[in-house]
Amino acid sequence: MPLVVDLDGTLLHSDLLFETGMSFIRKEPQKIYKILGWVSKGKIALKQGLANTTQINIAALPYNDEVIRIIKREKDKGRTIVLATASYESLANQVAEHLQLFDRVLATTSESNLSAENKRDLLVEHYGKGGFDYIGNAKDDLPVWAAAREAIAVDPTPKVERAAKKQNNLKSVIHSDPSGLKDWIRAIRLHQWMKNILIFVPLLAAHQLSDPTQIYLGILAFLFFGLCASSVYILNDLLDLSDDRQHTTKKYRPFASGKLSIKSGLIAFPILLMIAFVGAWYLLPIRFSMVLIAYYVLTLFYSLLLKRQMVIDVITLAMLYTLRIIAGVAAFSLTLTFWILAFSMFMFLSLALVKRYTELYEAKQSGQTKKTTGRGYFPNDIEMISSFGATSGYLAVMVLALYVHDQATVSLYQKPYIMWMACPLLLFWITRVWMIAHRGEMHDDPVVFAARDRTSLVVGILFCLMFWAAS
Repeated sequence: MPLVVDLDGTLLHSDLLFETGMSFIRKEPQKIYKILGWVSKGKIALKQGLANTTQINIAALPYNDEVIRIIKREKDKGRTIVLATASYESLANQVAEHLQLFDRVLATTSESNLSAENKRDLLVEHYGKGGFDYIGNAKDDLPVWAAAREAIAVDPTPKVERAAKKQNNLKSVIHSDPSGLKDWIRAIRLHQWMKNILIFVPLLAAHQLSDPTQIYLGILAFLFFGLCASSVYILNDLLDLSDDRQHTTKKYRPFASGKLSIKSGLIAFPILLMIAFVGAWYLLPIRFSMVLIAYYVLTLFYSLLLKRQMVIDVITLAMLYTLRIIAGVAAFSLTLTFWILAFSMFMFLSLALVKRYTELYEAKQSGQTKKTTGRGYFPNDIEMISSFGATSGYLAVMVLALYVHDQATVSLYQKPYIMWMACPLLLFWITRVWMIAHRGEMHDDPVVFAARDRTSLVVGILFCLMFWAAS
């Protein structure tokens, strides 16, 4: 009695159609029109086109360990194991070759889309009705289960599970750890919203933190910028599936690990984006919406192209941080100053270089010598990155010192000399951050590190107290 196994959503915590689709958009975004052309010709043309024009890392895909255990157990009993999938045949054969568990592969070809009734008819033709057991997961598998001797359902929806039970041959149901709110919080990277506190920096510099109207506008700006950023994070994760799965920690992200489906991400990111832009358009000054558009466009270019370009990537990251401050200026209808721009560019360039340094440190420690995956750097570039980063951080301190010394600044504070204490505080913090990075103890995001590090929090509080006392 052969055991027939479905691929998408069953053997895999993912779907190869979406995997190849995101890979195509990542590699050739300028040719997205081809996908529309394939869609117009039908599903077979779409599957064939994507399979023939993309390369995905089959070994790194999120496989369902429980299904693999069942397959190995049954194979050890001498059963014939068949992979029957609606994915295109070239991809199915790659999966079978990687796992070395299947005696036969049946898949979609240029003549037939092997799904639902088509899959049922082919299996009945080969093995007869009731002549095979079938492991599947979705609504399209119901007709196949109906023709099988025994059915096994993997992570079915409640509706599919009820329908399968009515067919009276459901042997068992396999439930993986369900995805939930915690996974979505990780996907939208809610912790990264702390970066949006930068929106309030212009309000602090303008001494208007006590204005309730401005605070209200700031809260709205914080919310809409966060939603826009979360939309970008989801899209970025979808485009970076292959790279993330080869990273020591990023492989556990919800989309890379298969905890959240690619389809759900493709639905979520435009919804978040729409809420952000519609809310900003109606509730905040038009200048804020323009900055938000600039942020989104720049982030999109970063995700598709710029993040793989040496030096350009870190400058872009610094610009994305700085755009948060510019967004605050727009939301509060304030004037953008030279000092804020100069300080933020040097400061955030240093933090962006810390981020790259940490990635290169991990690569070098693991013995890699080739260019790092998805980046434009080699592990041996780490010394230059360190030099650039520390220099940029110290330049930020110099800009702060010049700001404190400026006569226009002196006129804004009653005791401007107290602000000089902020310079050694910042100098200490930047030096400490780079020393920790040099020792390999830095989080892959320095902003997250700062939010969790007690010393950094104390320095941040003291830094703000200096300016408060001076005023």
